[in-house]
Amino acid sequence: MSAYILTLSCPDRTGIVHAVSGFLLERGGNIEEAAQYNDHGTGLFFMRVRFACTAHDRDALARELGELAQGFGMDWKLHDASQPVKTVILVSKEGHCLNDLLFRWKSGLLAIDVRAIVSNHRDFYQLAASYNVPFHHIPVTAATKPQAEAKQLEIIEAEGSELVVLARYMQVLSNDLCARLAGRAINIHHSFLPSFKGAKPYYQAHDRGVKLIGATAHYVTADLDEGPIIEQDVARADHTDTVEDLTARGRDTESQVLARAVKWHSERRVLMNGHKTVIFK
Repeated sequence: MSAYILTLSCPDRTGIVHAVSGFLLERGGNIEEAAQYNDHGTGLFFMRVRFACTAHDRDALARELGELAQGFGMDWKLHDASQPVKTVILVSKEGHCLNDLLFRWKSGLLAIDVRAIVSNHRDFYQLAASYNVPFHHIPVTAATKPQAEAKQLEIIEAEGSELVVLARYMQVLSNDLCARLAGRAINIHHSFLPSFKGAKPYYQAHDRGVKLIGATAHYVTADLDEGPIIEQDVARADHTDTVEDLTARGRDTESQVLARAVKWHSERRVLMNGHKTVIFK
């Protein structure tokens, strides 16, 4: 049997669940997992259904789903659950998130297929080679940024990438590239923002005696570090911690938060709700 994941959102009304489940039943579909959410603030309904089906091929199923969706004003997507999400990872000189993602991917813990690694530095070409992943070194300066981004986008499109992960990629993407990657680019950063901007945030945090260290994973938008949040977490700190302690704990938190965001995205568990997200864990 073929496994699919259906995600949808639409104006809330009675009969949506009945219509979807009945549609699948009529076509021999067996629902394996289902979750739904009614946002009373916006009047929107969200749903994720994983199901197995033998009676229809994907094209026919999608065509008939389109007819059902039209009657409810649905924004919907049908995914082949057996296909990992083609992914390109961008990184600079800090490799903890990259290393963590590659390990989880090769361990079968993430439903992704890492097609390429792109970096503005050469530091991790050997790490990429150890995982048999193509490594592309694209230097970026203020003068060459448009050309560099064009090369990055060319690689992303050539690999058929459905997901771009900024795994501590320390370059601000242009508004144009943000628009081209809307809904399929995830960034990770420390959660001190808007405090402690700029270089060495953990030094600034240590100097202020912070008691919490955090990380945020979010979708990339033209509004810097303000895209829809997917996941966040915190770790405790106290007066005995050194800058090195804070930095190490922060990197661990960043790696875990980014991994969870990538996992949920690749399993089609994240639905957009305006400037927020609905996540069916």
